[in-house]
Amino acid sequence: MVVTEDIGVPSWDLYELSIPCTVFGKPQPDLADPWYDLRLCGTGERRQDGSPAEFGLALRTRYGLDDLVGADTVIVPSVPDSCVEDGRALPPALITALRRAYDAGSRMVSLCTGAFALAEAGLLDGRRATAHWMHTAQLAERYPKVHVDDSVLYVDDGDVLTSAGLTAGLDLCLHLVRRDLGAHVANQLARRMVVPAHRPGGQAQFIDLSVPTTDDEGLGSVLEWARERLDQPLTVEDMARQAAMSPRTFYRRLQAATGTTPLQWLLNERLGRAQGLLETTDLPIEKVGELSGLGTANNLRHHFLRQVGVSPSDYRRAFPRGMPGSSSVIHRAQVRGSTLG
Repeated sequence: MVVTEDIGVPSWDLYELSIPCTVFGKPQPDLADPWYDLRLCGTGERRQDGSPAEFGLALRTRYGLDDLVGADTVIVPSVPDSCVEDGRALPPALITALRRAYDAGSRMVSLCTGAFALAEAGLLDGRRATAHWMHTAQLAERYPKVHVDDSVLYVDDGDVLTSAGLTAGLDLCLHLVRRDLGAHVANQLARRMVVPAHRPGGQAQFIDLSVPTTDDEGLGSVLEWARERLDQPLTVEDMARQAAMSPRTFYRRLQAATGTTPLQWLLNERLGRAQGLLETTDLPIEKVGELSGLGTANNLRHHFLRQVGVSPSDYRRAFPRGMPGSSSVIHRAQVRGSTLG
């Protein structure tokens, strides 16, 4: 282990840094045991101008850049604004460490402006990537080999993933949990974190479509009622009647609370049910379509390809059979984050 010096943490970094700490750093033994092993790795550099960090905060960590090698996943939560707006060079030791970690087989992840560090290391060359919308033009100009997409919340390019800014980092971290441990674990973790309504996150990604979206009084019970009947024909009128509202009032209330229409909410829930069945059972695709309320196997494939980006069969193959609730041991992922000041 490398003992690092105190590292000032700019205010912009605090939020992005807190996201992986919250998602990966707190054990969730009832969801998956063992959980992730999170370690914060610092550059060991002090602020070059000698000024104190905003809010007077500093971070001391036992782990240095050498510890990135060997991690299953390396996350760069962001870089200082001066490295983005003023062109200040990123620490060469950081860039070298990121390259070494990638070459050793680590999955590389950036949140917000952390994409600049991955790009500087050459890890985004020829890849589709994103960052905070305020900085995507600078990212594209500075690194022309990167295919910058400013229309998505995050991009999953297999072993390299990037997210847009701020809360989009949470979307990506939950997506990582979904990839590693399955939709059920990600959904339950999202419930505990009281995340906002599901937000589409781009193309060809395992998007969670079943995270509950509202606790609005008067809607929670009817939505739970509908979840218990996803395999049955349901209409807006049925749900409105259960909520003791007119269809127009129910439509307006649900859209205000979730940002989506009743029919889209039903589709999202049914796709989430199908995801869980594909992950945890060996049921035929036809049966999965029936139990999730999506009907025929062809209809299930149509909606999966459109909403999730892969076929049901490909989605099933992406997850091991040892999902939570079975007797198999869940893979333990080690995540390390590099902090900058």
